[in-house]
Amino acid sequence: MSSKRQEEHTTDNTGNSSDELTTVVEELLNSLSNKFTTVSSEIFTKMDEMSRRLDNLEAALRANEEKTPGSPSKA
Repeated sequence: MSSKRQEEHTTDNTGNSSDELTTVVEELLNSLSNKFTTVSSEIFTKMDEMSRRLDNLEAALRANEEKTPGSPSKA
């Protein structure tokens, strides 16, 4: 019976270890998912800001071209 008790104890430890590993992996995946979401949001925010700034720069360049009639313009 000693052998049977050891097997049950080993099975219990393996089950607990497996549950703990599953929990740790799930927490890691959730953490990575949250970080990915945060970084994605930051990237889109930066891209929107860059787009706005480029639009403003383009508008300023067009306004400058209109002010100086002697400058060559693109057709």
